[in-house]
Amino acid sequence: MNKKKVNRFTFDSRIDYGLILPAFMLILIGLYALYVAVSHDHPAQATTLVVQQGTWVIVGLFVALIVMHMDSRFLWNLTPFFYLLGLILMILPIFFYDRATYASTGAKNWLAFGGRNLFQPSEFMKLSYILFSARIVVTFQNNLKKRVLKDDFRLIGLLILETIPVAILSVFQKDFGTFLVFAAIFAGIVLVSGVSWKILAPAFLFVAAVAGGIVALVASPEGQKFLESTSFAKYQVNRFIAWLHPFEYSQTFSLQQARSLISVGVGGLWGKGIGVANVNVPVRESDMIFTVIAEDFGFVGSAFLIFLYFMLIYRMIRVTFNSNNQFYTYISTGIIMMILFHVFENIGAAIGVVPLTGIPLPFISQGGSALMSNIIGLGLVLSMKYNQLPEFVREQRQIPVKGDSRKNRRRNRT
Repeated sequence: MNKKKVNRFTFDSRIDYGLILPAFMLILIGLYALYVAVSHDHPAQATTLVVQQGTWVIVGLFVALIVMHMDSRFLWNLTPFFYLLGLILMILPIFFYDRATYASTGAKNWLAFGGRNLFQPSEFMKLSYILFSARIVVTFQNNLKKRVLKDDFRLIGLLILETIPVAILSVFQKDFGTFLVFAAIFAGIVLVSGVSWKILAPAFLFVAAVAGGIVALVASPEGQKFLESTSFAKYQVNRFIAWLHPFEYSQTFSLQQARSLISVGVGGLWGKGIGVANVNVPVRESDMIFTVIAEDFGFVGSAFLIFLYFMLIYRMIRVTFNSNNQFYTYISTGIIMMILFHVFENIGAAIGVVPLTGIPLPFISQGGSALMSNIIGLGLVLSMKYNQLPEFVREQRQIPVKGDSRKNRRRNRT
C-alpha cells in the first residue's frame, strides 16, 4: 500500500498549480497594461519595453525553478551570505546612481553606471532579509526551554539588530517607501513568531499614534515646517500634502495623485475598453500601472485584479499552514507580507487611500528587479511543498523534518 502511495508522489503532485495560476494571470495582465501605458506615452519604445519585461519574467522563472529545488538545509547555510551580499549591494547606489533619476525621484535606490540604471538592490535585499529573519527566529526558538515574556523582548531585539543596517542604508538612499516594506515584513514575522500581545498591543498603539501625529503635522503649515526641519525631505512632506489635497496642488507636486484619481474615476463600472489610456498619468507604467487597468476595465476589472491577489495570498497561506518546516514557514510569512504590503500601498495610493511612496505593483509594474524578486519569492514558497515529503514517506524512509531542532528530532525518534 505504501509503495503505491510513494509511486504516486510524482513531480506533478509536488507543484501547487493553485498558486501558479493567479501569478501567471497577473504577469499576463502586467504585460498588457505595460504595453497600453507605454504605447500612449512612449510609442517608439512600447515593443522594446514589453519584450524586456517578458525577458525578466523568463529569467525570474528560471531562478525560481532553481530556488524551488533547493534543499532547506542548503538554503539555511547560504542565508548569512545572502544577507551580507544584500547589504553590500545596498551600499553601492549611495555612490553609483543616476543624477537624473535622483532629481526626479529624490531617492538613490537604483544602481547605475554610465548614466544607465541597472537594478534596485533593495528589491533583492527584501528576500535576503526575509531569509535571515526566518533563520534568527528558528534558531532562537529551538534554543528555548521555556518561553517567558523577556524572551519575546530578546527575540524582538535580535530582529531589530538585523534591521538596523537596512534602516541606515535606506536613510542614505533616501528611500523611505522601500523601508516601509521591510517594516511590514518585520511586523509579520514578529506576529507569527508568537510574541505576546502584551508587547504587540502597545507597539501597535504607538505606531498608530506616530502615523496619526505625522498626518496631523502635515495638515498644518507649522507642522510641515517642523517635519522639514527633521529627517523628512521636502518631497516627502509634499507627498502627504498631495494625498490630503490632491486637486488643490494639481498643477505642481500633486499632479500624479490628481490624475490617478481622475483615471480611476473615468473607468466607471465597466471601463472604457481595451487599449484606452486617455488620462495622462505620469509614470503610469510603473508606480501607477493600476490606473491603466481601472481605466480600461473599470471597477469590475479592478475587482478581478484584487481577487487574483487574494487568491495568490490565500494559496500561499494554505501552503504555509501545511508546512512541517519552521524555517520555510517564516520565509513564507515574510513573502506574504512583502507582496501584501506592495499591493495595499500601490493600489491604495492610486485610489487615494494612502500617500504615494513609489512602491511597484507585484508582477504588473515595469521593472526587472521587483518582478524577479516577486517571482523568486514565489519559488521559495513553492519549494515548501516541493521539498516536503508526505508523512507516510518520511516514516517509511525515516527522514526527519528539515529545519527542526535536534531536540525535536530526538523526540520524533522516540
